[in-house]
Amino acid sequence: MSAEKNQTDTQGKIQEKPVTDEAILKVTKEIIVKFIEVGRLSPANFDETFEQVYKTVTGTVRS
Repeated sequence: MSAEKNQTDTQGKIQEKPVTDEAILKVTKEIIVKFIEVGRLSPANFDETFEQVYKTVTGTVRS
């Protein structure tokens, strides 16, 4: 694990830093860009797909 993502307390337990909304948006954007690049996403369904990806990423990092 990267030192930037996690810190270790005095008892050796890992303390996770909270994930910012900005980081979640950046990850979502990268996933959407890949979907567009491979032709899996069109402008017609962009809103729905972006929302689904955002919810999935948020649920994953905050669970």
